[in-house]
Amino acid sequence: MDRIIHPHYFYPPLKKGGQGGFAVKRVCQGILPPFILKRMAESPDKITRRWALENLAASAAARATRTTLSTLPQMAAIPSPAGKKHRLIYDAQHKPTHALPGKLVRSEGEKGPNGPSKDPAVNEAYDYSGDTYDFYKEVLNRNSLDDRGMSLISSVHVGQHYANAFWDGEQMAYGDGDGRTFVRFTKSLDVVAHELTHGVVSHTANLEYQGESGALNEHYADVMGILVKQWRRNQTVKQADWLVGADILIKTFTRKALRSFSAPGTAYVNDPDIGTDPQPAHMKQKYEGEDDYGGVHINSGIPNHAFYLAAMQIGGKSWEKTGKIWYQTLLSLSPRSDFAAIAQGTVEKATILYGSRSPESKAVKQSWISVGIPPK
Repeated sequence: MDRIIHPHYFYPPLKKGGQGGFAVKRVCQGILPPFILKRMAESPDKITRRWALENLAASAAARATRTTLSTLPQMAAIPSPAGKKHRLIYDAQHKPTHALPGKLVRSEGEKGPNGPSKDPAVNEAYDYSGDTYDFYKEVLNRNSLDDRGMSLISSVHVGQHYANAFWDGEQMAYGDGDGRTFVRFTKSLDVVAHELTHGVVSHTANLEYQGESGALNEHYADVMGILVKQWRRNQTVKQADWLVGADILIKTFTRKALRSFSAPGTAYVNDPDIGTDPQPAHMKQKYEGEDDYGGVHINSGIPNHAFYLAAMQIGGKSWEKTGKIWYQTLLSLSPRSDFAAIAQGTVEKATILYGSRSPESKAVKQSWISVGIPPK
């Protein structure tokens, strides 16, 4: 990212790999798993195939060129002027990911040229990043992603027909979708909150993006995305749809969302463009291969389902008890924490918060037993 000059604040240049500092190479975590893009590249529709191949190339370029201070993530956090909610929205003008952030088009509380836009993508990125900030602040008492009020920077209209959204360690980037399978990626509040939560994970447990720890990284992003959506809609656990990414898909009979908490593996089935949802709901079906960084988007279905089972058993509104148990557990995890660690950690946090014989503690323990990860 280049040096950003804002009328009210000066941002220093961010240190990148090869430019000094302690920057290391990092995976750009996109909401679309690589196996979906690969499946789209085999679509019977030639336009979908062509755009999917372009998306794969763009994603590979992003992973190769975008870097962050994952060993010292606080050095990548751009502070806000007053240490509180501060959003900056840029228009990438369909340029590739290496040209981010783009042209500043909306900023916090501004009127005039940098105020509300006629562009829905700009306003969605602004509003939904604000909802995410408000959730963390009001529900979890966390001041932005780093808990120090870092600015929330977003770029919309990234690339040509770019079907993905990602957090790169410093900012959000949103594509407009291919118009055939996916619409603009700012349209879904849970997608925005999911990707921003990768920033929260980086500033807390900093879960390594590989294997079970990587699946937990995706799990927490999914959980917080679901929680922000339910909180914003004021839904109970029984009213919620428990789907991730439903608003970015062009619906057909074979696809309804990217992931399902209530029934992993059913979000899309035998779809000609994106295939079949591979997420398991139980450790018996855990993916053991090397694709998708060891199945980070696949095996996250297991803890996702455990969260759903716990939330449904506890009842009420998911963010009030279940979400707080999960968030407090995140603060106690480490980069290589695995499924056993989160199972044990959530039971311990539930016990601390509500008591060892409480319905909440029993519900959390049973949820992990039900997915094949019995806590000790």
